[in-house]
Amino acid sequence: MDRRALQAEFRSAAGFRLLCYLFWVGADSAHPGSEPFQMRMRMGGMRRREMLGVFGGAAVALPVVARAQQSAKLQTIGYLGPNTRSLDSQRVAAFVQRLRELGWIDDRTITIEYRWAGGRNEHLAEFAADFIRRKVDVIVTSATPPTVAVKQATSVIPIVFASVGDPVGAGVVKSLARPGGNATGLSLQATDASGKRLELLGEVIPGLRRLAIMANSGNPSAVLDMRETEAIARTLGLEGVTSEIRRSEDIAPAFDALKGRVEALYVCNDPLATTNRVRISTLASAARLPTMFIAREYVEAGGLMS
Repeated sequence: MDRRALQAEFRSAAGFRLLCYLFWVGADSAHPGSEPFQMRMRMGGMRRREMLGVFGGAAVALPVVARAQQSAKLQTIGYLGPNTRSLDSQRVAAFVQRLRELGWIDDRTITIEYRWAGGRNEHLAEFAADFIRRKVDVIVTSATPPTVAVKQATSVIPIVFASVGDPVGAGVVKSLARPGGNATGLSLQATDASGKRLELLGEVIPGLRRLAIMANSGNPSAVLDMRETEAIARTLGLEGVTSEIRRSEDIAPAFDALKGRVEALYVCNDPLATTNRVRISTLASAARLPTMFIAREYVEAGGLMS
């Protein structure tokens, strides 16, 4: 196989799946102490063990492809982050480092175009359209809103997503076993642990009866988490009080509306909540509300538990 054919083969098949693997490894290694989420990987019907075989073969092809690309247009990755660059710095560093180890070096053998949503959804469609205009070769996303935005914008450019709560329910893939279309990645089964979190919250707050459940109503994954958590709360004898937010400006009024009505707060994972985790923890502390979150970043920002 000549270099051009090898490059085409790598880019169309192994390259796409390898990028899924790289992002998965990078994200996992960036947070070695994070809660072990239940995650499932399906890449064109491939399981993790099968992925290792593709990964090994692709790694051998990388140096050849890299040399062939030096005289041509650099392949471009469009990276759409749900938060700010500073907040996702560890994840990005791990991703870039793993690419580098395999011969893919930014501004030398590839180009990475970054766009950051900052926990807001207003500009996601604009970012997705910009990637299409620039004719990027693959788009990497994380979280549901950015992934849905790029999926709605293109059915041609490959999309690799990391940690989407319910990719099937959000319309990103047809099924976990056979994603179909142009998108594949990881399903973050975050709702599976909701019951355990509520049990732990009940153990540290004796007599807990009324629980606020805060979620970004503009994020289908967060809405799913809110509904699941509310249902689980009922089975535990708790009254769930839902608190919906869509923008940073909604957070303070949401706390005002909860005053005197609840005894603890459960915050559903979402880029909006992550970006505003310090504000949420500060307001919860002022309202004397114990908090339960889904990730350690919230606790590091002043939350009670995750």
